[in-house]
Amino acid sequence: MENFLRPALVIGGALVATLIAGGLLDLLLRRADARHTETPLWGLLRRCRPPFQVVLCASLLRGSYRWAGVLPDHPLGVGRLLTLVLIASVAWLAVRIASAAVDSTYARYAAVTEDDARVRRVRTQVTLIQRVVTAVVVVVAAAAMLLTFPPMRTFGASMLASAGVLGIVAGIAAQAALGNLFAGLQIAFGDTVRIGDTVVVDEEWGRVEEITLTFLTVRTWDERRITMPVSYFTSKPYENWSRGGAQMTGTVFWHLDHSAPLDLMREQLRQILEDLPEWDGRGGGLAVTDTTPHTVQVRAVVTAKDADDLWTLRCAVRERLINWLVTHHPHALPRITTTGATPRPDA
Repeated sequence: MENFLRPALVIGGALVATLIAGGLLDLLLRRADARHTETPLWGLLRRCRPPFQVVLCASLLRGSYRWAGVLPDHPLGVGRLLTLVLIASVAWLAVRIASAAVDSTYARYAAVTEDDARVRRVRTQVTLIQRVVTAVVVVVAAAAMLLTFPPMRTFGASMLASAGVLGIVAGIAAQAALGNLFAGLQIAFGDTVRIGDTVVVDEEWGRVEEITLTFLTVRTWDERRITMPVSYFTSKPYENWSRGGAQMTGTVFWHLDHSAPLDLMREQLRQILEDLPEWDGRGGGLAVTDTTPHTVQVRAVVTAKDADDLWTLRCAVRERLINWLVTHHPHALPRITTTGATPRPDA
């Protein structure tokens, strides 16, 4: 009976202590979050409760499993299993803490910074830093777990002598992957492209949605996702419409008859722009840019605060001005002349 009660009491006690400690931790974090509303750190740290409980429970069981007699016929297996769980849970807790600290820093910076470009740059940097920290913690935890097995220790010692050769071979074999890795770091700290930037790549217009250490995702205007290696943005030219500010200038073209009332069109364009919220007021004009035997090419120049508003503005100006011409000046629309030519004066 003792062989059953002692393990049950130890395991049950560890679980109860874990639940109580997790509840107290969550209570303290909630109170701290309510007191310090200027930072979201304490609220984000509440996500650390599950890994904290696993660490605590694994530690309690690791220190008492021999005395409790949990599977007394397999003490080494139980101890190694608890050690592996403890290492994995510590890594999980470290990743959650780092993630909370990074997210809190970004949130506080975004709250006090009005420059959208700087906010997106910091967001890109902290995202990649968070991924690097996660990768390092996972690698270290995996190595620590492997070293708990005695055969792996011997294997690791024997591999040290050939580590240089293996490193060269691995570098050659993973040249593309390493290139993308360093390109990701270059993008993060070189500020060439950021999350939220409007870019044109391979004649596709879209917005940068995600940047990792190896690939970058662009969301196009029709909600497609283009995924490409980050090395593309360090080795090939591309358009970044968000560099130097998101404000943009666009054009709208019409092909009209030579009798089009240009002065009236300029006045109507000004009225249309004033009625459209997408127009930022920086510029708006109309001019004849080309002529053919049958039509003239009229161009309007409009401005907006970003690419999305510019597209909406161009479409609205094109549609409203055409409707105005159709209603008030239909003779200005292009047409094919079927009348005879004017005779020469000396004919």
